Amino acid sequence: MDRKWWTLGVVCAATFMLLLDVTIVVVALPDIQTSLHTSFSDVQWVTDAYALTLAALLLTSGALADRYGRKRLFLIGLTIFTVGSALCAAAQSPLMLVLSRAAQGIGGAVLFATALALLAMSFHGRERGVAFGVWGAVTGVATALGPILGGAITSGLSWRGVFWVNIPIGIVALLAGLRYLTESRAPDARRPDWAGFGTLTLALVALVYGLIRASEKSWGEGIVVTCFVIAAVLLGAFVVVERRVEHPMFDLGLLRIPTFLGGSIAAFAMNGSLFAILLYLTLYLQQDLGYSALQTGLRLLVMSGVTMVVATIAGRLSGHVPVRWLIGPGLLLVGIALFLMANLDADSGWTHLIPGLLLAGVGSGLVNPPLASTAVGVVHHHQSGMASGANTTFRQIGIAVGIAAYGSIFSAALRDGAAHGLDPHASYAHGLNQLFVVSGCLAVIGGLASIALIRRKDFVASTATPAKEPTSAAA
Repeated sequence: MDRKWWTLGVVCAATFMLLLDVTIVVVALPDIQTSLHTSFSDVQWVTDAYALTLAALLLTSGALADRYGRKRLFLIGLTIFTVGSALCAAAQSPLMLVLSRAAQGIGGAVLFATALALLAMSFHGRERGVAFGVWGAVTGVATALGPILGGAITSGLSWRGVFWVNIPIGIVALLAGLRYLTESRAPDARRPDWAGFGTLTLALVALVYGLIRASEKSWGEGIVVTCFVIAAVLLGAFVVVERRVEHPMFDLGLLRIPTFLGGSIAAFAMNGSLFAILLYLTLYLQQDLGYSALQTGLRLLVMSGVTMVVATIAGRLSGHVPVRWLIGPGLLLVGIALFLMANLDADSGWTHLIPGLLLAGVGSGLVNPPLASTAVGVVHHHQSGMASGANTTFRQIGIAVGIAAYGSIFSAALRDGAAHGLDPHASYAHGLNQLFVVSGCLAVIGGLASIALIRRKDFVASTATPAKEPTSAAA
């Protein structure tokens, strides 16, 4: 078999493992909480540690790959992710699991930053379209299968199995990559922006820590307020750094392009609403309604299955319909779906959620395919890697901040319910209703911003293929 098809196989295997891990773990979290005797904040950190490290390192990983070699960085990222998965499976304490998830995020950031660049260097012309089509299909299948596979493995074996499944995939992909991947570098690679990386990372950690701490204590606690102040100062420092360094990791001028700003808001709103709330929806199905991990995965398949079907249709429509009329209405549908899932009470069953889950699947299916093209379509080829990475970074920040913020709201609602004498089922429903409303509002705001900001005239017209190599994640 031709070397380039081996490259496609290796990249797709790594991508499948990476995206599967995003959704497969959510269904296993209640079992993890019981097995390791974790607190509610520990459960939040299991997800946020992964999202935070991925968001913080993504753009820097692309610069490192351009400078030191895409194959080298890809294999390093694959190794880190596989070893991190093994450590997650072997975790004996919440701290070990959270740190291991952070290691997975580091490896995942490198894989995200280099995967499409490897395909872009190996395929040309019509074959490149075929390769990207296969890769896109793999991403859809991995995301859809995550909840059901996570439920089946957790119920049939144990929660550790959702991490063990990565080991053989990672080893095979690593061995094949060592033999068949071709090394490439960008001829004009720039030095990584370490100052920008440091200020952004510390700002995100301070913000998320403050939000999670608020769920345990209160919003007015000294440590919580201090964390928010530190986060604000460091975000301000990040803006100053990016304006002054010669080669910033993120060109803030991109935010002056209305379509790029609208796409970034949509990316944050999409993941900060629907995907961030999946954690709490899973906890509700398992801890309050008493379903097993497998039964929970089957019920979430109502949404993920619809998403995969609609995404296929939306991918074809995006070439004929202005993307604002896919992304904007899609987010509005997600918002309406979250509102529909509200109004739970102590006697509600999971069937109350079905209309909302179906509509949310349609909405997310409309949003996801054109969202990435919105980011890279408004910049010239030499900035496409940065634009694509920034879009993914906004997605991961949305998940990390959403999970932490919803945890604070949810915990406060549970305490309020207990103070008013509500039984545990009623308190749980009361808390989840608040989350549905808040996340629904975020999705609606994102949808309206997308319709208002995304414009056809901002897209850069396709020109002749540039002579120099694409940067990492440019595809």
